[in-house]
Amino acid sequence: MSWSFSIGRLFGSDLRIHVTFFLLLGWIGYAAYVQDGAQAALDNVLFVVALFACVVAHEFGHALTARRYGIRTPTITLLPIGGMAQLEKMPEKPGQEIAVALAGPAVNIVIWAALTLLGAKGISDLSAELDAGGNASFLSRLAALNLFLALFNLIPAFPMDGGRVFRALLALMMTRVQATQVAATAGQIVAFLFGFWGLSSGNPILVLIAIFIFMAANAESQDVEMRSLARKLKARDAMITAYESLTPADTLDTAASALIRTTQHEFPVVDVQGQFQGFLTRSALFSALAHDHPRTQPVSEIMVTDVPSLPLTAGLDKVLDALHKSAPAVVVVDARGQMLGYITNENVGELMVLKAR
Repeated sequence: MSWSFSIGRLFGSDLRIHVTFFLLLGWIGYAAYVQDGAQAALDNVLFVVALFACVVAHEFGHALTARRYGIRTPTITLLPIGGMAQLEKMPEKPGQEIAVALAGPAVNIVIWAALTLLGAKGISDLSAELDAGGNASFLSRLAALNLFLALFNLIPAFPMDGGRVFRALLALMMTRVQATQVAATAGQIVAFLFGFWGLSSGNPILVLIAIFIFMAANAESQDVEMRSLARKLKARDAMITAYESLTPADTLDTAASALIRTTQHEFPVVDVQGQFQGFLTRSALFSALAHDHPRTQPVSEIMVTDVPSLPLTAGLDKVLDALHKSAPAVVVVDARGQMLGYITNENVGELMVLKAR
């Protein structure tokens, strides 16, 4: 995700923080400082950090459960409105999807129970204390919010975890596409309600949550529809066969000329024997030139070599899985391993638009 940076790897996933998360910390700290001073600002910032550590634990609940079914989670990103685990895909078997979806809220329930055992007050005691004008303890507030996160995520609407459980249960009675459309519609209704609530109360966080829910529900519906259509197509249906290639010895200057001369965003690099070696992407070329690499530098030194390959008869859903692993393209090969063409996200999207009409 753009505007995010890595802070390390944990359990095989790249843990990232979006820059807007620091805007949230700054806003909370400043508001507390203006009202109650420096100590209150520090306490509030530390509380938000602790809360988001629980959010990270929630996302790893999903990630580690998905791993049991052979699904990796390349990245987990912290956003101002929560966390996002980027699973390679959601399991399509209803039982597995339910297990992965419920794993996140289950982590929050476990944290709530553990904090309660450590002395955090229950919801009723906490409410009574606040009504009496007292200050809730750090542990009590953290426990209460973990319980809230668990319950909030169980709302049966996309993209919340409850929406995925809802979709999995519906998929037992209808097609996955239909089940997703119902759950996505429920998610958009919830988004509208949150947006109205946020605008009425003047709460910008609720408005942001509403926008995120609406967009995520729509994206989920489109992704499932695309995968359903992709199962009916083969790699040969989406393959680019008319393209210009480079050789490993070609220079950055040659590549720059090819970029201007064509409409390609990536160039296959093929040796004199016709063997595929890698891809030179437009972004890699721009980065090299921006950092003053010699224009005589061979493209072999900056090309991407970790590129998946699939046969002509591979299902297009397999191509989508490969593209979701951040490859610039997928190479289509014959039985001898010779390159026949390649497939990018862009031309898959174009094919889907044409086939859907």
